[in-house]
Amino acid sequence: MPFEQLDDPATGELDLEDRQALRRVAGFSTELADITEVEYRQLQLERVVLVGVWTEGTADDAENSLRELKLLAETAGSEVLDGLIQRRSRPDPATYIGRGKVEDLRDSVLESGADTVICDGELSPAQLRTLEERTKVKVIDRTALILDIFAQHAKSKEGKAQVELAQLSYFLPRLRGWGGNLSRQGGGAGGGGGNGGVGLRGPGETKLEIDRRRIRTRMAKLRRQIADMAPARATKRLNRKRNAVPSVAIAGYTNAGKSSLLNRLTGAGVLVEDALFATLDPTTRRAATPDGKLFTLTDTVGFVRHLPHELVEAFRSTLEEVAQADVVVHVVDGSNPDPEGQISAVREVLSDAGAGDLPEIIAINKADVADALTIARLRRHEPRTVVVSAKTGEGVAELLSMIAEALPRPDIEVDALVPYARGDIVAKVHERGEVLSLEHTADGTRLKARVDPALAADLNGYQLA
Repeated sequence: MPFEQLDDPATGELDLEDRQALRRVAGFSTELADITEVEYRQLQLERVVLVGVWTEGTADDAENSLRELKLLAETAGSEVLDGLIQRRSRPDPATYIGRGKVEDLRDSVLESGADTVICDGELSPAQLRTLEERTKVKVIDRTALILDIFAQHAKSKEGKAQVELAQLSYFLPRLRGWGGNLSRQGGGAGGGGGNGGVGLRGPGETKLEIDRRRIRTRMAKLRRQIADMAPARATKRLNRKRNAVPSVAIAGYTNAGKSSLLNRLTGAGVLVEDALFATLDPTTRRAATPDGKLFTLTDTVGFVRHLPHELVEAFRSTLEEVAQADVVVHVVDGSNPDPEGQISAVREVLSDAGAGDLPEIIAINKADVADALTIARLRRHEPRTVVVSAKTGEGVAELLSMIAEALPRPDIEVDALVPYARGDIVAKVHERGEVLSLEHTADGTRLKARVDPALAADLNGYQLA
């Protein structure tokens, strides 16, 4: 059923009838037609119902958000059976969607045979508990779903540690205990006797308190591990800086085609998958501008709307790759129905990571399937834009040219006569500097160029007065 526009969006007031209506979003079932395949998937996958609360923005914004949640759920390996949107002025503090509408949600769960409800927002522990008690099925929120996807896709030791830290940070305030789990443990060693005997008197710790203490201990250990891994990454960055190799970070919304673009630019062979968060571990490869100047390209983790705070904190060392870059290539999915919203979400995370002021090139990807009007709209609003297709190679040459223009220029100008025996220095100038003029003479190669301080030192003995 299509959404109705608000009578007065500026006031934020919603009609009581609309606010209480639980809207079903069409086309959300991914159930397969073949019954044998459906039965197989029922054994392998969780069957879920999605539910969101529309509090602001347009109807399209609300449906796009739930469609993104659908992609997240399918990436996690779930079968989406239904999608519901509840229109409210704000989420209900007790049940998220409102007490009266929980019954409608419960009916949808029973009708579809779902075993899980996924909410398009972050639930408080009280909301989580109330919804599970009322619907009689497992309930998770958007944050837990994203954390689950990250846990599935993390491959490196650092990535796994970062994801585990984020998960523990999220679940610590949501621990619950039932029945015997709430019983108190004896507070020391000693013999028997009434109430535990000598050394065992007193309240002791509940099972819940023990679990929390163990989680905090594990989190502290993970933070130390991640901190211990940071110097290796910093050393690599320092070596690149010492060699005056400029760095370019590829950032963007998840599944925008960042890894595909990296492969197209460098032939890196990075995993490419049509799934959200297929890349978690940053990959750095070497590339060159059309005039032969070397730079590094780093593929980073994709972003998403409302990226959990726990993940931003845990992946801060990975996001440093973006913050330390000289240029950011911001890849945008030109075929997405809301590319502007994705650009805004990515810039928010980049700003949090300290990369908000870096030179930015907007690369509108998937030009082979993108709508021409969408591309025109983006190019009109974004000053530095290039249209590319990682699949066909369209626009890649133009992107490389824009990267070359945006890279920092060496700041020392030299005029030197380099003997032919030192062709290695001339090669370094071509790779790392900017050659202004070059002439082959009887005594050697005369070149005028702009170079970094290290190269200027190498040329010091050959400079002309």
